[in-house]
Amino acid sequence: MKNLKVGIAGYGIVGKRRHVFIDEHPNLEVVAVCDQNFKERYAEKDGICFYSNTEALLTAKLDILFVCLTNNKAAEVTIAGLKKGLHVFCEKPPGMSVQDVENVIVVEKENPKLKLKYGFNHRYHDSIRKALHLVQSGELGEIINLRGVYGKSRVIPFSGGWRSKRELSGGGILLDQGIHMVDLMRLFCGDFVEVKSYISNDYWKHDVEDNAYALLKDKSGRIAMLNSSATQWQHKFSLEVSLTEGYIELSGILSGSKSYGEEKIVFGKRDEDSVNGQMESITFKFLQDNSWRDEIFEFAEAILNDTKIESGNSSDALETMKLVFNIYFSDAEWRAKYNIQKP
Repeated sequence: MKNLKVGIAGYGIVGKRRHVFIDEHPNLEVVAVCDQNFKERYAEKDGICFYSNTEALLTAKLDILFVCLTNNKAAEVTIAGLKKGLHVFCEKPPGMSVQDVENVIVVEKENPKLKLKYGFNHRYHDSIRKALHLVQSGELGEIINLRGVYGKSRVIPFSGGWRSKRELSGGGILLDQGIHMVDLMRLFCGDFVEVKSYISNDYWKHDVEDNAYALLKDKSGRIAMLNSSATQWQHKFSLEVSLTEGYIELSGILSGSKSYGEEKIVFGKRDEDSVNGQMESITFKFLQDNSWRDEIFEFAEAILNDTKIESGNSSDALETMKLVFNIYFSDAEWRAKYNIQKP
């Protein structure tokens, strides 16, 4: 197998972290990176070319482009990469709007030999994989409902303030972080057909939301409850799945910030004789986050073996973005305030 030459557009925290795991694959080689904060227009170090903009990066001889840019640039550069004949891996969110993703898909269809994958790395966490296996096995019956909370203490992270600016981000905590929970709920239940929501920016006063509260209903009538929050002073990831014959509780998620607590899954079977809800349970704890590595390796293998992108493909990205913007749209006040269009 030949080595595939990789370029990384956007070399902040995420771009550098992707670089670490790209280097672990024996057939991938990072040869060029770009970032708007690079002072020099071009430099070379340790065999890697450094550029100050994506246009210059795309003049390099590449096979793969990783897009780790602000939301307003993600779709544009993804399209540019595809038009250059490159396989593209783009971080979430896939753009600022549903239209952004639809524009990408038009170009993707014009280049059917190229692979396009989106970075929904939570799908690759071991706790999520274990939970999905339990659901699909039928061991705990059918899903009744879901409850999810994903929250942190601010919209603006230490890496920069662009996430609080609608013209650069397109949305706040829901689009930036909550999109992971939305994606996972789709992973467990499929598409949702009815949405009710409240969206708020009352605390941080940015022109993007700092809280989103949503009720989602799927075709089978199952309900998912979601709170995506930037006023969660103690960072939290929690996903509960109630099933006809048991339950699954996911709590904590291993992350770069290490602020969401230990990653674990607790599950148990329903006890018909129990009157107070107490029952035996099994707990698994996970000490390593292999999600970034596994996601990249799966992408590489799809390129090397010319197989389909099964998880995190453009269809996943589109449907998840539609659901995010349906949550925005279903709050009438928020819809009117920011002229949110129905997806």
